[in-house]
Formats: sequence, C-alpha cells, structure tokens
Amino acid sequence: MTARNRSLLRGPGHAYVYLAYGVSWMLNVSSEGAGTGTGVLIRALEPLEGIPLMREKRGVERLRDLARGPGRLAQALRIDRSLDGLDLCRQGPLWLAEDEHQAGDIGQGIRIGITKDADRPLRFYVRGSRFVSGPRSLNG
Repeated sequence: MTARNRSLLRGPGHAYVYLAYGVSWMLNVSSEGAGTGTGVLIRALEPLEGIPLMREKRGVERLRDLARGPGRLAQALRIDRSLDGLDLCRQGPLWLAEDEHQAGDIGQGIRIGITKDADRPLRFYVRGSRFVSGPRSLNG
C-alpha cells in the first residue's frame, strides 16, 4: 500500500502531504470518510505567530512572501512527508485551531494550477488579504 493510500484510510481531518513536481511539499487536509480521496489544498496563510522561525526556514524577510503559495507555506512550517497522515484535529506538531483573530470576508473562485475542472469555483480565500496566493485578478 502506498503512503497516499494509507492517508486515505484515516478519514477527515488528516494531513495528506505529497511532493509536487519533485520540488515542493504540499499539504492537503482530508475532507471525506476513510477510503475517499478528497481533500483541501492549503495554499497560503497569514503569518501571525512564529514569524522569526518562518523567516529562518524560508530565508526571506518580506512578511507577505513567507507562506503565500503552497510550497512556501510548507517550507515555512517545515511540512514534509513525516507529517503525512497526522490527525490535524488534535494538538501536535501541526494542527488546525481557532484563535481570537476575526475571520475576514470569504471569497470563492476558480482553482489555480490545474487543468481538469479548472473552472469549478472550489477555491476559497479571504477577500482583500495580501497573503492570498495566486493572481490578484482572482482574489477580488
């Protein structure tokens, strides 16, 4: 059984980490029941904590460039294959959590970097955030 198949056996809320184009690690969060290959690619984040460590990992100073794009995000957070299958709903080396920051207005648009069903509006982002990845024309 491949590592990808093992990730699918765990169900929703687990990390699926893979190497894209042999260059960058990508983080998906599984979103369906065990055995179904469905997930959400985490494309970017707004750095709020741990900024000095992210700058060290990325080798850049510009705050906007720390985690804008899925490869940059993985590098800034030290995401690699060792986190594949991790339960992201439990506190650990990487997890999804709520905090006191107010969520912004959520936009919806077409997906980026794919050809199959690229026109389906399955990309969600915080409108007006300078930390959203992709062309600015798609982030309105």
